[in-house]
This record gives sequence, structure tokens and C-alpha cells, in this order.
Amino acid sequence: MGDYVRQLPHQGSHDMARRPSVVRRVHIDVPLLLLLLLLTFYGLVVLYSASGQSAAAVIRQGSYLALGYVIMILAAQISLQRYARLAPWLYLVGLTILAAVVFVGVGAKGAQRWLEVGGFRFQPSEIMKLVVPLVVAWFLAGRALPPGLFSIGGSLILLGLPAMLIVIQPDLGTSLLIAASGLSVLFMAGLRWRYIFGAVVLAAASAWPAWMYGLKDYQKQRILTMLNPDSDKLGAGWNIIQSKTAIGSGGWQGKGWLQSTQSRLDFLPESHTDFIIAVLAEEHGLQGIILLMGIYLLILLRGFWIGVHAQTSFGRMMAGSLTLTFFVYIFVNMGMVAGLMPVVGVPLPLVSAGGTSVVTLLAGFGILMAISTESRSGAM
Repeated sequence: MGDYVRQLPHQGSHDMARRPSVVRRVHIDVPLLLLLLLLTFYGLVVLYSASGQSAAAVIRQGSYLALGYVIMILAAQISLQRYARLAPWLYLVGLTILAAVVFVGVGAKGAQRWLEVGGFRFQPSEIMKLVVPLVVAWFLAGRALPPGLFSIGGSLILLGLPAMLIVIQPDLGTSLLIAASGLSVLFMAGLRWRYIFGAVVLAAASAWPAWMYGLKDYQKQRILTMLNPDSDKLGAGWNIIQSKTAIGSGGWQGKGWLQSTQSRLDFLPESHTDFIIAVLAEEHGLQGIILLMGIYLLILLRGFWIGVHAQTSFGRMMAGSLTLTFFVYIFVNMGMVAGLMPVVGVPLPLVSAGGTSVVTLLAGFGILMAISTESRSGAM
């Protein structure tokens, strides 16, 4: 018996020969887009209160979000094959820019992390949060999976070089996040459990030498403050104590929008950036936090769904890495504000005020949408 070949009858202007929808032609993942719009709108509402009812702060954040959404749409139009081809070149450009920060970077608050070009200031380390997983996924996609020792070693070098350049700035928090983004690609590539267990043992064994010789005094102080913030109530422990006070005072329903006394009376530092979730908890209570976490959870589930249905190993690794990295940002910020992790200056994704970080995050979701487009095309 010969092979059965399914053939569609000739169609007129109706029936099954429909043209792809506008949404599909512009490579938009509608569920993901709606969730992001809901999250960023919620963030603007909270930011207005956290910034002292500053319309200028909301307009500035709105302009960054608008730019981010435009870049997200543009990023969604690029094929995964092109991303794979561009990855090594973007990586080299990123390393060059990070090196430039060391020599001609702009300093603020004791750190030199920014470049200023034509009056525009941006933070190159934020861009590397996208470039590092891209280049690691490109490196692994052309090799046998799960990765062996050579592939693991090469990946560690690729993520280690930018991480070291960022540590010099100094910005230990961002360097760890960038390392996490690269390691998440290794994990999604099917890293064997014996390597994961070995890495955990190695990290535990190096904890004491790192404490004695690797960490600076202020970094050690952050860890000690996390363990006992009451040891320096008016100094290093002030932020954590005030954030806990704000979170606890909100209760279930909260005090109401614009009624956050901790931020309004300037007890809570960085209330519109790193500690914005404490303002949300005080004003909207536990129910406001549950709503925010529900939106985050749906975004994460959508990201993993896209990864599961990706048609290539490069797409699966990228989708999984971008989603896991987004989760890490959420986890670190919430843990930091609740006093469960050291204060490392990680903003709450797409809620805290920010410029480069907002644009970079939305660009990452644009790559997710490009992967989603590949998945839908492959399923047709």
C-alpha cells in the first residue's frame, strides 16, 4: 500500500485557506503580552504612591516601558537562527563595553557601572543579562547534549568573563545574576545531577575561603545584617527593619492606596526601586502581594510552556533560561526585602523604577515571543 498523502482541496476566498492573523504575522504571543501589560500597569499604580505621588516618575517609567515594548516587538521579529548567528558577536561587543566601563565609566554611590553617550546613561551589565544566556545557548546548541566536561568548561568561561568584569565595578549582585542566567542554560541543556551535586559540594567547600579573602567588608556586613539586622538598627540594619515594618503593618487588606506611612514619611529608603514591594504590602496588604505573585506565576508558566513546545534545542534552552532568570530576579528581590537574603540591589522586575533593566527584561520577552512563533509554525 502506498503512502497516504493528505491533500487539501482548492479553496476560494473562504474556508481553510485563511491568511494568518495579524497577531501571528507580527509574532506576538497574546497571553504573554496581556500578562506583561497587566503587570506593568500594576507596577505604575504602585510606583505613583512609592515615589511620593510623583507624576514625573510615572511618566519617566512609562517612557521606559514604551521603549521596552517597542524593542520587545522588534525582538520578536528576529528568527532564532539569526539570534544564534548574532550571539558570539553580541558577546564580543558586550565584553568590550564592560571593559570600557572600567576605564571611562560614570560613577555613582561608590560604584562605576554606567556609560554615558550623548547625554544618555545606560548600564552595560544589564544588557549582558540577555547576551550571556544567548551565547551559552549558541555554544551548547552545536554540541552533544547533555553537556560533557568540555562543554561545561567552555560555558563557564563564557559566563565567567563578563561576571568578573562586573565584579570589578563593583557589582556583586548583578554579576551573580548574570552567572545564574548562564548556569540556567546549562541546567536546561540537561546537566547531569552528578555535576550539579559536585558544584554544590565545591561551593560549600569554598564558602570559608571566599568569606575570608573574596568578599569586601561591606559585602560581609550585608550578610551579617541579614542574619541579625537588630545589631545595627540605625545603620546597616535600617532598610531591613523598615521594610519588615511596612510589610507587617499592611495586614490582609492594607492601609489603602497612597497611605504608606513608611515611604511617605521617608522611613523606607529606595521605596520606589529595590524596596517597592514593601510599599505594595503596606498599602494593599497580603491580598495585593498574592495578586502580584499570581501575575508573576502566570508569566513564568507561559514562559515554560513556550520552552516545552520549542522546536530546537537552542529555543528550548533560551526559553528555559529567560524564564528561570526572571524567576531568580523575583525570588532575590522578595527575599531581600523580607530579610531572608542579603541586600544586593536587585529591583523587582517590571515594577521597580528603572531604565536599562526594564528595557532589557522586555527585550528578553521579545525573544520568548520569537521562540513562541517558531513553536506555532512547527506545529502547523
